[in-house]
Amino acid sequence: MNQNEIALVTGANKGIGHEIVRQLAGRGFTVYLGARDASRGTAAAAGLDGDVRFVQLDVTDVDSVSAAAKHIEADSGRLDVLVNNAGIVAEWGTAVADITAEQVRTAYEVNVFGVVSMINAFVPLLRRSPNARIVNMSSGLGSVNLLSELDGRLATQGLLAYSSSKAALNALTLVYASALRADGIKVNAATPGLVPTDLNTQAAVPRGTRTVADGAAVPVALATLPADGPTGVFRGPESLDDVAPW
Repeated sequence: MNQNEIALVTGANKGIGHEIVRQLAGRGFTVYLGARDASRGTAAAAGLDGDVRFVQLDVTDVDSVSAAAKHIEADSGRLDVLVNNAGIVAEWGTAVADITAEQVRTAYEVNVFGVVSMINAFVPLLRRSPNARIVNMSSGLGSVNLLSELDGRLATQGLLAYSSSKAALNALTLVYASALRADGIKVNAATPGLVPTDLNTQAAVPRGTRTVADGAAVPVALATLPADGPTGVFRGPESLDDVAPW
């Protein structure tokens, strides 16, 4: 049995996910760096200090998710932290009225259904932890409260698939938080703020000046909550003291 705390981060070969892995490894975690591409994932893991282990993982492929769960079970015996970081924007450059159901479906496959597949597969390992934490990487663009400001910065981005998928993710977070309390599993959501990563590389608006370290700060704080920490909260982007509106 691995004596370190065990974490898994999806979509972690670059960007904020990679930084979350780096920070958790720096805190003494054994961290599984999940990525679809084996060569990129292996290189990303090799470039970090600490106990970082690549695991091939495509959150849209249930067989890949199942294989990753079996691998981590055999390798470490449990999971203490699951960070659902993998996410996509499927509709850059498309007017809202022209966004297709297929584009929305593509976003949901990663941002929503992928999270459900991950939690479904890894809850048995999380139940073996004395202090299990799930962190879902959300966004202010998924805040229904903020989107209700029709002339506001977020609603006018027109990211129908992305915003609605992150709103759905927020709902999942709350339902899982309620259901998994009896198992001692905390489920929370984080918003990293606007960080210039590959996710928003095609944005027609400013991509933000926050660093990946800035974006990783709140997810890492939620991933390292003590046993008496909160569940069912949406925090960020600056710190755990920032309560993001659902």
